[in-house]
Amino acid sequence: MVGPAFDCLANPLGSVRVLFEKAIESGRNPASLSRADFTGEVFRRFLFEEGGLSHVPILDSVNLLGIPPNSLVRFVGMVQDMFDDEYYVGAFKDGSTWRTNKYTDVSSLPMGPSSEMHLWDRRLLYCVPVPGQNSWFKAAFTPINSLRGHSSVVSHQREKRPREPDSMDLEVDGSDPDLALSSHAKKTREEGSSCSQSSEALESNLADCMSSNFDSSSLPCLVKIYDGPDVDIKLNDIFEFIGVFTFDPELVNHNSNHDELSDALCEDVLAHLPPSKVPRLQCIISRRLALLDLISTPLGLQPGQELVKGIREALLQSLTSVLGNDGLAAKYLLLHFLSQIHTRIEPVAVGKLSLNLTGFNKKNMGLFGKSLDNAIQCLLPFSDSIPLSIEYLNTTSLAPKKNYQTNRLVTGALQLAQGTHLTIDETELKAGTLNATGVDNIRILKQFLDFQRVEYEFEYYKVAMDTDVQVLVLSEAKSNILPADLVLPFRPVEVGSYLNASSSELEAWRWYLSTLRSHRYHTIDPAMQKVVQDDMVAARQADRSLGTEELSRWLAMARLMSISYGENSLKPEHWQMVKEMEKLRKERLV
Repeated sequence: MVGPAFDCLANPLGSVRVLFEKAIESGRNPASLSRADFTGEVFRRFLFEEGGLSHVPILDSVNLLGIPPNSLVRFVGMVQDMFDDEYYVGAFKDGSTWRTNKYTDVSSLPMGPSSEMHLWDRRLLYCVPVPGQNSWFKAAFTPINSLRGHSSVVSHQREKRPREPDSMDLEVDGSDPDLALSSHAKKTREEGSSCSQSSEALESNLADCMSSNFDSSSLPCLVKIYDGPDVDIKLNDIFEFIGVFTFDPELVNHNSNHDELSDALCEDVLAHLPPSKVPRLQCIISRRLALLDLISTPLGLQPGQELVKGIREALLQSLTSVLGNDGLAAKYLLLHFLSQIHTRIEPVAVGKLSLNLTGFNKKNMGLFGKSLDNAIQCLLPFSDSIPLSIEYLNTTSLAPKKNYQTNRLVTGALQLAQGTHLTIDETELKAGTLNATGVDNIRILKQFLDFQRVEYEFEYYKVAMDTDVQVLVLSEAKSNILPADLVLPFRPVEVGSYLNASSSELEAWRWYLSTLRSHRYHTIDPAMQKVVQDDMVAARQADRSLGTEELSRWLAMARLMSISYGENSLKPEHWQMVKEMEKLRKERLV
């Protein structure tokens, strides 16, 4: 008897090779398998139907040294850069038998110059942990027992050339007869005895390299995307990649012997991303993640409109306390937290609702700014801040720039994941002189707030990249350089307090914000449309300065107000709430 026919978790490459062999045995042409997903179905069944996903360790700075190379891992991060496609020998003939190098960095068997082979390609993505992750999100998303049960995982590096298959049949203990290992595959399975380097030595090599070169504060990852039904991947998307964690000492030691063909196909960009600093993940399955996918429903929570209303009331009351009992500011802040771009009608990003709270200065920033920042970090998964000053504007790169010497995209402060919250503190801004960088940064910020776009610089041209970032501006008076959608004078009546809530309350509020923010289905019935239209006409007649932008913002606020109560359609009372809020806001502006 031998072990299980398939071990997708500890020996994913063995499973890949067996699936490749079965595809060849079925009459498939090796050349046709370059874009064929002959592995996805088996791994999806293992991960999502058989509960295997919960046993797959997360590749991060905490778990890295405990994960054996060539085992299955998960990496959740943001796509920060995309490189040119990499070509590799995807299939080659070993004697009379076809082999595959899919999901590996180096060939598992020697390839002679006369070997018959097929070149395949794969995409290279440079991914990083999502910028601005708040502490509660890191703790909630990384299972404490992510490595439990993996101490017995067998790692491997290169297989020795297998013996020719014997005529003796071996019995296989496998639940799926179609996936039974052939006797030849069993003998070529990745075991410690068949490695050119022992698993202990390989893991020691990995630990030495990583401990001396690795920055434990963050873990980038070079993800290699192959074929299959992968959705379109764009810069700044948040993805979960599941695949093989590969580590080959030969890629670290530049003096080791490489295949001439492999050297010729090596991309220059990889020279700047050594495996000792940037781990490799050979992606088998990938999926885009939205905020709703990242925050689970609290245990015992039964979603419904009454529950939503109760959560809304408790959250609004807590935000009011944080803002020094300024109830109007709390209501606007809640709508701001729920805002999301749901469509684009060029050049307008429909759904955004940036907020400029005025009345902040150095003195009250210590009283209210810190408690507000604490509330944002406690409620939202991703948040960042910019301390706006003349020095900051003159020295900081806000937009990413392409470095053609390293063929890398150098990130900027505004390269953020979709759904991030950004607070811009303008209280540090004093009179001064802007240099060329500062003037360009002002232009970038204005475009960012107006259209939710950031121009990425590629030396001779620029590419405008769409974003979806909630922007909160704190300033002493209305900002002249940051055109927010709403300007509201901040009027506290007491000292603000830090967010005071139990863990269960915080979980409910986080679920509320992520769930309702992701809500896209919302309508206005004909009767309500008539009411809104009549009110807008009357408002325009009373104030000729009202433009289409302000009327459109009223509709956006009405939609958010309705959604905040868990409603799918606009109700008269919610429309009246928006009108009353806008009336009170304009009174403060006088």
